[in-house]
Amino acid sequence: MTTLSPARTRMDWPGIFFATLLTVAIVGPLLVVGTWAFTEVWRFPNVIPQQFGFRFWGQTLGRADVWNALMLSLRLTTVVTLLSAVICLPAAYAFARMSFPGRNLLFFSFLAGHAFPKFGLLVAIAAIFLQLDLIGTFWGVVLIQLVGTLMFMIWIPVAAFQAVDRRMEEAARDVGASPLRVFWSITLPQAGPTIAAAVLLSFVGTFYETEGAWLIGAPGIRTMPVLMISYINNQMVIQYGAVLSVLLWAPSFIALMFARRVIGGGAFARGFGG
Repeated sequence: MTTLSPARTRMDWPGIFFATLLTVAIVGPLLVVGTWAFTEVWRFPNVIPQQFGFRFWGQTLGRADVWNALMLSLRLTTVVTLLSAVICLPAAYAFARMSFPGRNLLFFSFLAGHAFPKFGLLVAIAAIFLQLDLIGTFWGVVLIQLVGTLMFMIWIPVAAFQAVDRRMEEAARDVGASPLRVFWSITLPQAGPTIAAAVLLSFVGTFYETEGAWLIGAPGIRTMPVLMISYINNQMVIQYGAVLSVLLWAPSFIALMFARRVIGGGAFARGFGG
């Protein structure tokens, strides 16, 4: 008869406790907001709502400002993501494949904005944008949100290009393939899924970005997150903000799950050159 070794049967109770605590801290508020979104009557001291329904969904989705904010957010996010891809992907390829003076310093300079308190950085940029008449404009918000895409659109694509099998590229060159043919036939198919995940993360991060859109875009630009904050702060009916929260949360959850499956745990480490 075989017996299990103590190493295989020992339970990591502290780890389980803290993992459970973290899960409750993250999932708990989401469950409360999700419950409020489908609640019509919930009075204290009742633990569960007295009446569920979709009345507040109809009222929220029937507002013109909600659809205007949604269309603006989608248009803004699409422009920012495309511009970020055009600017950052060639830079990522250069960082991954080329050696030039100041490479490491320049690489980390793209990410320097994430090393400082974000709001303080936004205030400093807003002072510059004020002199350029970009406050309250669409392109002002585009420029400020481009800063937030650098982490995804530089770091992750660098890792993707570094992970490509160089032997396949060299074999293709040996049989006469041009550099462009090698890139389209070998490099891009291998790096493409991870780059697509980076683009998706950039799109999601831009869609939910709030501080820059509020500080630079006010009062003329009202994205969905900014509108949601306005609903929460100014509306006595909590269900309006809850409905918008669910609408904003569901797409991001799906996108992040897809990106997590594609990227894997080692992408950020390879972005350091590991």
